[in-house]
Amino acid sequence: MNSVYDVRMLLKRFGTFVYSRDRIGDLILMESELEELYKLGFISQQLYISGKLVLQKERNALEEAERGQSHE
Repeated sequence: MNSVYDVRMLLKRFGTFVYSRDRIGDLILMESELEELYKLGFISQQLYISGKLVLQKERNALEEAERGQSHE
């Protein structure tokens, strides 16, 4: 998995749609859903880890951007 879009499409395959006005909240919820799919055995460990890394990277970038804006 290379992007948040890839994670969204994976979740969509299992009937999970995550859309709100809070991008960071979406990422947290997607991470939770991904973990649940892994725990239930629906996705492999490799898929889980790659998806989790994509989501964490995006979340860190957004949080860093927010911190940068608050210092201006």
